[in-house]
Amino acid sequence: MLIAQLSDPHIRAEGELYQGVVDSNSMFAEALAHVHALDRRPDLLVLTGDLVDEGRADEYAMARTLLSASRIPFLVIPGNHDHRERFRAAFSDQAYLPKAGPLHWCVDDHPVRIIGLDSCVVGKHHGHIDAEGLAWLARTLAKDTAKPTLLMLHHPPFTSGIPYMDAYGCMDAQPLEEVVRSAPNVELVLCGHVHRTMLRRWGGTVICSCPSTTTEIDLQLCADALPQSHVGPRGCMLHLWDARYGMVSHLSQIGDFAGPYAFA
Repeated sequence: MLIAQLSDPHIRAEGELYQGVVDSNSMFAEALAHVHALDRRPDLLVLTGDLVDEGRADEYAMARTLLSASRIPFLVIPGNHDHRERFRAAFSDQAYLPKAGPLHWCVDDHPVRIIGLDSCVVGKHHGHIDAEGLAWLARTLAKDTAKPTLLMLHHPPFTSGIPYMDAYGCMDAQPLEEVVRSAPNVELVLCGHVHRTMLRRWGGTVICSCPSTTTEIDLQLCADALPQSHVGPRGCMLHLWDARYGMVSHLSQIGDFAGPYAFA
């Protein structure tokens, strides 16, 4: 099974630019085209939050318009720039999304079980999974302790070292880590939020964050670094599951580059 991951497109209403600088809508369209042009088309597309920039209904309408070009089934979770109820309304045709409350869900129709966690705190930019969400996750994981499982949430539940991102990270993540550690069949945890690729060993498994399809948040590790970003390399993640070899993840950069060249 091949799973493509796109994250943080920050889709705007028609004619509006992200941060007044970049055309995030056309960038997302290019990302979708990139995924569809791969030599092996993914079986599933997962979107790890911040689908839109301001949580407005007209932005969600544009998101659905852009996603209508996809011929790959998709699964979605919200990010801190999303609005939970408008997100739910915009994706009301997605039967796996709950009709009320946090947007936690489980899809078990594929060789890999996919679990989505809603790490958003209404009205805030940091993330957190409350006791009720942790209990839901523990029950869901316990239903099958053997099937390979992929867990996704928007906020990475660890410290990145980028001070202005860690201020809005997933707070009090140790209880979540303990729940995940109790389920050794969790092959991978997927995140977004930081607009960068990061890898970390965590909870007995591996966490992978996906770059944004728009701007790249700058890698600055000084404690007094000021927030900034660039229009840098864009990419998506590809997660390949094979029953013999397990899960392997690739960064696939989006854009036109010189080549191909002969390789020996």
